[in-house]
Amino acid sequence: MLLFMASNQQTRPGIGELAKDNAKGRIGIVMGEIGGRVQIRPIGGGAEWDAMPDNVVAPSAREELSARLAIKNGNSRDRL
Repeated sequence: MLLFMASNQQTRPGIGELAKDNAKGRIGIVMGEIGGRVQIRPIGGGAEWDAMPDNVVAPSAREELSARLAIKNGNSRDRL
């Protein structure tokens, strides 16, 4: 039996998926959950930050593309 979500419902991204912290306007990768908070790490690496679960959503396609492109551009600059 397949279940479908209403178009206005969102699921929070899981571990290893891209996520947007609406409170900070930042996008990163979900690393885990501890103490009722979601730990998110910047895509390019760096220190994780804590986000409240209600503020964590899947980024839009445009936001995801922009974040991935920024990483690619940074990687190509590092090789010069």
